[in-house]
Amino acid sequence: MKIINNQNIKLYNPETKNFLADAYYPETENKIPLVILVHGYKGYKDWGCWNLMAERFAEAGFYFVKFNFSHNGTTVENPDEFADLEAFGNNNYSKELSDLSFVIDYFSNESKVDKNKIVLIGHSRGGGISIVKTAEDSRIQGLITLASVDSLERFPKNEALENWKKEGVYFVENGRTRQQMPHYYQFFEDYENNFYRLDVERSMEMAKAHVLVVHGSSDESVLPKNADHLHLLNPNSELFLVENANHTFGAKEPWEETSMPYDLALVTEKCIDFINKKL
Repeated sequence: MKIINNQNIKLYNPETKNFLADAYYPETENKIPLVILVHGYKGYKDWGCWNLMAERFAEAGFYFVKFNFSHNGTTVENPDEFADLEAFGNNNYSKELSDLSFVIDYFSNESKVDKNKIVLIGHSRGGGISIVKTAEDSRIQGLITLASVDSLERFPKNEALENWKKEGVYFVENGRTRQQMPHYYQFFEDYENNFYRLDVERSMEMAKAHVLVVHGSSDESVLPKNADHLHLLNPNSELFLVENANHTFGAKEPWEETSMPYDLALVTEKCIDFINKKL
């Protein structure tokens, strides 16, 4: 089976700014399900071995899309580097939801896509964004969370919050690149102004899609109790815990192997099986 790989498709979201997406799919005459990967905090579409995951989904008969949020710090010219820290600092959840909406609209109109079979796969913070989007968009028939947060209220508290408001910015060091990543106070203001929309707990309860909650039992970045909570909020969901897996299911950046790490390969096959059974 021939796999088509269209990389760095330029998208023009008038509500945010230009960003890039990749599409992987088999050469087929049939309409196939659309699966969209939503990256998390300090993530991007080419991180680690997302490419290998995309290829596996395409081999399994899906139209797989991954994309960079417009304000994730990458640029159209440098899609795998944090070359625009000003954009990163001006990111917020509303912009991410706008970008995700744009991606769904754009790729659901592709001739090979079955509009009645749209699935979101959200990793980490991207899981929270995907949950919110699923609750408000009836087109989404499947939702898979990978090491997802159970709340988007992940901000400094008390004195640190007051300092952030006073200074207008705080910085977090990127452990891999050693860059000081800015977070402008508008991020918190956007959350407060859209508190009801950005309520992940409420959204998880409301989600009408088929839901699979995946988490590693040794995740130290987003604790496994987040997965238990999400499953509790949506009892019709399926919970899949990967024993001893970390936050990225064994993947890292850069990834120089030709195959996925065992845990991510296991998760990928679980996701494929889930979609095939439910959709």
